[in-house]
Amino acid sequence: MKNKYIDLIEQTFEFPQDEFRVEDGELLFNDIPLKDIIKQYGTPLRISYLPKISSQIQKAKRLFNVAIAKVDYKGTYNYCYCTKSSHFSFIMESVLQNDVNIETSSAFDINLINELFEQGKIDKQHYIICNGFKRPQYIENIGELIRNDFENVIPIIDNKEEIILLDEHIEKQCNVGIRIASEEEPMFDFYTSRLGIRYNDIMSFYKREIATNPKFKLKMLHFFINTGIKDSAYYWNELQKCVNIYCELKRICPDLDSLNIGGGFPIKNSLSFNYDYEYMAEEILAQIKNICNQQGVQEPNIFTEFGSFTVGEAGCILYSIIDQKQQNDREMWYMIDSSFITTLPDTWGIGQRFILLPINKWDNDYQRVFLGGLTCDSKDYYSAEAHSNAVFLPKYNNNDDEPLYIGFFHTGAYQESLAGYGGTQHCLIPQPKHIILDKNEDGEWITKLFAKEQSHKSMLKILGY
Repeated sequence: MKNKYIDLIEQTFEFPQDEFRVEDGELLFNDIPLKDIIKQYGTPLRISYLPKISSQIQKAKRLFNVAIAKVDYKGTYNYCYCTKSSHFSFIMESVLQNDVNIETSSAFDINLINELFEQGKIDKQHYIICNGFKRPQYIENIGELIRNDFENVIPIIDNKEEIILLDEHIEKQCNVGIRIASEEEPMFDFYTSRLGIRYNDIMSFYKREIATNPKFKLKMLHFFINTGIKDSAYYWNELQKCVNIYCELKRICPDLDSLNIGGGFPIKNSLSFNYDYEYMAEEILAQIKNICNQQGVQEPNIFTEFGSFTVGEAGCILYSIIDQKQQNDREMWYMIDSSFITTLPDTWGIGQRFILLPINKWDNDYQRVFLGGLTCDSKDYYSAEAHSNAVFLPKYNNNDDEPLYIGFFHTGAYQESLAGYGGTQHCLIPQPKHIILDKNEDGEWITKLFAKEQSHKSMLKILGY
């Protein structure tokens, strides 16, 4: 009878997979023996695996460029990175090695753009797509970029008042975009996104506020779906509505030549993940081309804004199981040496699921378990996988020579900013060590400690002690 943990995985999924394989009962992540990393740095441990960033960007570029050739699409493809997914300097440096553009969300993002320019990481020809609801400071910072001759800054108008503020702070000619207030999926609490301008108001807004002002040129129409790019009737319906509006605007606005299909590709959150990226890229371009051809309009240049897709699969976090507790006849708890609220807030806040795998003991029997964090919060737990309403992990004994180590993978987007990186944490559970994994010029793995485990002194200082 096959009842080892490795048997469970091999019988349930196609395994090994691109980034996961097992040797001698231990997990390798992108051919990196994670137990060796744990021996060097301990747990809990946050890891940023930089080579994955470039591979994801190049994958998307390849997908869209192949699709452009297949459907004979006349526009160009432009990849933008959403800084809000991860602002770290080493992330931005890895992203910008791949000739991409940037999407911003707030005033401080523009300070980040200035810093990247001072360091020589970007030039004034990069597209800077400025999204988000814009308060005065954000508008002022955008105006400063344009005054400093950044050539391809495109503020995306999120509400009608923004064009008035831009007019006050921008002195030279400026390209702008308009964000469409798309309809949300039926499961949402509301029908229409709070962001952007309603379909029925876009034409009149353009004619009244943009076409009559020689300072502005409408360059881009921005379309965003909160749930991302999915092969669903909802997604295709919203895309078609957006392209129809684009065609209507293009007839009276020759400067309009770009369509931003915001809302990114999904990332792998389970070993059973299955998504046809090639089909989706080709179908998106084919539908846009068909609608434009039917209406006698030149196809737009395509911009995508990929945040999680860019950095999500570049992150993981490792824990030790420090105790097991049989709380009743059916519930076995494995206690991790940190807190999910501190380190993976998406699992606590929105029920996000990541790939969960043990690092060692793959040859042990397995059992269903619940994972508990160290805080006194009853919600600090993890109890289900994306493919199953349960978590299965190897059995172990508290007196084993080494503990059971586990890893959550593809955690590289949003977790640090949502948890308040380096700030105060729930129950004062500290942020873990953070290391960077990269390759040198000879292709050898190198590790670098980016941040030590948060100290009590740093946290108490924030609290005013």
